[in-house]
Amino acid sequence: MIFDVHILGSGSAFPQLHRNMTAQFVNVLERHILIDCAEGTQLQFQKFKIKPSKINIILISHLHGDHYLGLQGFLSSMQLFGRTKPLDIYAPAPLQDIIYMQLKATGNYLTYKLNFHPLTSTETELIFEDKVIEIHTIPLDHRVYCNGFLIKEKIKPRRINKPACDIENTPIAMMHRLTKGEDWVQDDGRIIPNAQLTLDPVRSRSYAFCSDTKYAPSIIKIIKNVDLLYHEATFLHEMLARANKTKHTTALQAGEIAKEANVGKLLLGHFSVRYKTPELLEEEAKTVFENSIAVSDGDKFSIG
Repeated sequence: MIFDVHILGSGSAFPQLHRNMTAQFVNVLERHILIDCAEGTQLQFQKFKIKPSKINIILISHLHGDHYLGLQGFLSSMQLFGRTKPLDIYAPAPLQDIIYMQLKATGNYLTYKLNFHPLTSTETELIFEDKVIEIHTIPLDHRVYCNGFLIKEKIKPRRINKPACDIENTPIAMMHRLTKGEDWVQDDGRIIPNAQLTLDPVRSRSYAFCSDTKYAPSIIKIIKNVDLLYHEATFLHEMLARANKTKHTTALQAGEIAKEANVGKLLLGHFSVRYKTPELLEEEAKTVFENSIAVSDGDKFSIG
């Protein structure tokens, strides 16, 4: 039951030798998702042994270069590798023109269908779902239109309580209806409650990605109780004035968001290049939310 988050880039502004800019690879039950695609992301795929051909969904938070400038190269590489399966991109609407303008200018073409889904709403919305997962936007407060993303499993079916079903001689034909929460109404009208024949479903898991944004308490209701939260922490709180001016968040503020949202674990990233190591940012966040981790490129987190 895979739900993994692989950090490909955890810095901001421009690449460093030890820390690339924002990109993440998320595998949810073999749904392979790329969140943001800074320049150099393809090198990170190679470095951390991730097959980019697996990706079928790309989520772009906003159109600042340290979050999307690697995308055009990625799309071209997929064409060079002979990709044929469709690729879905969810991103701010202007990116569609940028992609096709560059393809036209270079005389390039794609060997696969590119499905572009423009994002324009300033309210949270469901942008993708299948039988087992959903993806919602998280409106953020940045200098340009920007979204985070909430990826979560749908509520799972109830589990059959086999010993209880054996005692009641529950017919096989009834099992599927029991997993949906129905009671068993017998031919003589006797009702056996669903709770007697089933167990609670396995808990559904969730991950929220929030970068870039000014301190935004409005997101708390959207990310409430998520298992894992990635939140930007560009500055230490001593640089709050700079954070407010550039519409970024301090490590302390990220910890406050995590605490108020009652998340399971907080991942800190998008660090300013002024910080050579992230330990001080992690320590600051831990003053309000103990389960905080400053991430590094290559870190992998599994939601159990």
